[in-house]
Amino acid sequence: AKDYELRQYETAKWVSTVIRGETQKEAMHQGFWKLFHYIQGKNEKEMKIEMTVPVTCLIKSGCAEFKVSFFVPFEHQDSPPQPTNLDVFIEERKAAAVFVRSFGGFASPEKYADEAEVLARTLRNRGQPFHEDFFYTAGYDSPFKLFNRHNEVWYFKK
Repeated sequence: AKDYELRQYETAKWVSTVIRGETQKEAMHQGFWKLFHYIQGKNEKEMKIEMTVPVTCLIKSGCAEFKVSFFVPFEHQDSPPQPTNLDVFIEERKAAAVFVRSFGGFASPEKYADEAEVLARTLRNRGQPFHEDFFYTAGYDSPFKLFNRHNEVWYFKK
């Protein structure tokens, strides 16, 4: 469709952390740095791992808890080094079909929420079944990139 796409993601490992009781913006900030320390060597092998995109954040309706995640690079998918920070963990996300809406600019929590609502409304109008109680934000750019930024919101297909 012109205003969203349906992607099939394979099973993959992500390194994640859950931040509770903060605003989404603060949770993203705290979560990013915990995960960044992991890829900079704060793991059992003291191994530096390449930064990957996207950086995702799980948003659950009515919940002040945010799961921030980095994709584990392909060369580490089989056996990613275990985190040494107890707040950081490796998770395996199962294969899934995901509805994706892309947009540009600097994405604030409000912008992500607005784009998620547009996508949800579009999917409902088209009779597409999806999990409405949560969505993911996905950011692809460094904070230093000023132009041609790429952001997404994801709803999982039922």
